[in-house]
Amino acid sequence: MATEAASNQEENAPKGGELVFCGATQWEVVGRRTAVISGTNLLAPTRLRNLMGVNICFVAAGTASSHCVALDVDGRCYTWGRNEKGQLGHGDLLQRDMPTRVTGLSNHRIVKAGGGRQHTVVVTEDRISFAFGWNKHGQIGSGSTRNEVESSPVQCLVSDVTNAVCGADFTVWLSNVQGSTILTAGLPQYGQLGHGTDNEYNAKEGTVKLAYEAQPRPRAIAALSAKTITKVACGNNHTVAADSNGFVYTWGFGGYGRLGHKEQKDEWSPRIVETFQKSNLIPPTAVIAAGATYSAATAGGGQLYMWGKVKPTSDNWMYPKPVFDLSGWQIRCMDSGNTHSVCGADDSVIGFGTAQYGELGFGPSGPKSSANPKKIDILEGMHAISVACGIGHSLIVVDRTNMGDRIEKLDVYDGRSPIEAAVEVVEDIPNKKQPAIKSGKKRKSGSDGAIAEASVKAEKKPRKKVSKKKDLSDTENSDDNDVDDNDDDDDDDDDTYKEGENGSSKSNTKSRGRGRGKSSGKKVVKDHTGSTAARGRGRGRGAKGGKAK
Repeated sequence: MATEAASNQEENAPKGGELVFCGATQWEVVGRRTAVISGTNLLAPTRLRNLMGVNICFVAAGTASSHCVALDVDGRCYTWGRNEKGQLGHGDLLQRDMPTRVTGLSNHRIVKAGGGRQHTVVVTEDRISFAFGWNKHGQIGSGSTRNEVESSPVQCLVSDVTNAVCGADFTVWLSNVQGSTILTAGLPQYGQLGHGTDNEYNAKEGTVKLAYEAQPRPRAIAALSAKTITKVACGNNHTVAADSNGFVYTWGFGGYGRLGHKEQKDEWSPRIVETFQKSNLIPPTAVIAAGATYSAATAGGGQLYMWGKVKPTSDNWMYPKPVFDLSGWQIRCMDSGNTHSVCGADDSVIGFGTAQYGELGFGPSGPKSSANPKKIDILEGMHAISVACGIGHSLIVVDRTNMGDRIEKLDVYDGRSPIEAAVEVVEDIPNKKQPAIKSGKKRKSGSDGAIAEASVKAEKKPRKKVSKKKDLSDTENSDDNDVDDNDDDDDDDDDTYKEGENGSSKSNTKSRGRGRGKSSGKKVVKDHTGSTAARGRGRGRGAKGGKAK
């Protein structure tokens, strides 16, 4: 009997594999309107030196996240990436370029995790949830917003938790508690918490500035109290969930039709998606995912459906439509980042979407982006166990069984050298504070002194502007791409759909007009101070709204 019990326990143990990574490694600038230095992106799936040989069983990121989470079969939790709000959970705000174990969780076996814009939530084997990172909107679920930054794990006020996922600034937990199988906390601005309100109020009496009351205590969604929610995924500001009967519900921000209701209206409470009913219910083995501007789910026969802004150059899919390019594939796992998706199907890894940093992993000689699903050739024949996508990066866990020596052919990444980490980038937006760039991990070498000297010289070099790369806003609304442009001051910069919410910036400096209209002055004249007013060009006013000199 003891032998049989041990055998069953071994079969139920999570299966681990090798983690490979592709995409951006310059965490301090990824996803921001900042010049990106070439040569720092991993364009093909690459092994990470300090996780080589470690049995990773689960990876997590988020549509708005610039950090990563990996869990191994023994329940250890590793995080790396941007850490300006303590989202890595190491008790500090120092960036990590390579996976680092979260020692504050050493007494727990972590089995699930989720990543938001600047917060992380994990679930233990004992069904307890911990979170760390930015807590301005109560998204870590601790019951309070007194501490805006929690750089070490704190316990969430939920019980019997089975899963946790994150939107940009909110969190969703699944629980075994009857009548409370789904709970939410955080920013309610677009109704993404599902409680029938956006908690909007005037920030100051007599003004039109609006604010949204934070919800720091996890609260069960009353509209789903009679349902047993089994699956959930989050975009920046919307949520997709499925119940035990195979029905799909969506709520939150409705722009581009990402909720699948044939309209772009925000939904403050869960609303059933009509496509998935009767003979097209979601099976227990289904996969659901959410990108920043779209949603996805597999239905009967494993057919993948998507809706929202699926392709940047085509019309919005206002209701779920089958992706025929993936018909016949058995999709086991799928995740979506800001504008790209990766899925594991059969013995292939498939990617599609818009990429900027090589996050689709097609290699230096392959296409940068792909509107249609495309195999990642270097991983062909490998079985994906878990995938995760964030802003400009992808994580894929592949099974080592029957892999032979193919895994040895993949490149290995050691982290940025001190010289690379010391390079400064000048941000292209005026009047915006550039985040400090943290040094990368130093490698041992016989020429340590030379490296250190070169690093100092690099730091002393005058700042040099690098020409700005083509932004994804050329093919899609820039508000959905630059999701982390201003973390401190702007909570809504990631997903603004309504017209007029992103007004043009104003300047007190007199400027040269562009566009249509006449300039404010007929000639260039000097005032009594000797300053010169700019002459307008084209149609527009020279003194307002133009490009500052």
